[in-house]
Amino acid sequence: MALYLVRAKPRKDLMKSLRQELDSGSISRLKPFGEELHHGLDNARADGSYAYWVEEDYCSPPLAMERASMLDRYFDEITVDPVGSEDEGWNKIKDKPSIWQ
Repeated sequence: MALYLVRAKPRKDLMKSLRQELDSGSISRLKPFGEELHHGLDNARADGSYAYWVEEDYCSPPLAMERASMLDRYFDEITVDPVGSEDEGWNKIKDKPSIWQ
């Protein structure tokens, strides 16, 4: 299993549209990664002008399918850093506010 802490710069003018996609369930229905991506984005944290979330991914390069399907529409400057566990990744950003506040 490959886990990453994702850092991405949200396109502020499109965050309302992303929230609508999350709320409608359309992201969670994307196969094979939708449920994981939905969970990460729904729980994403903010630090400055960047959003952070944890993502499990097996693509090379990381997040290739997610980027092609929807991430590149809503975010710029997407980078990933490997983490040892999901808990480790979420613990790194747990004190940051939600991007949805």
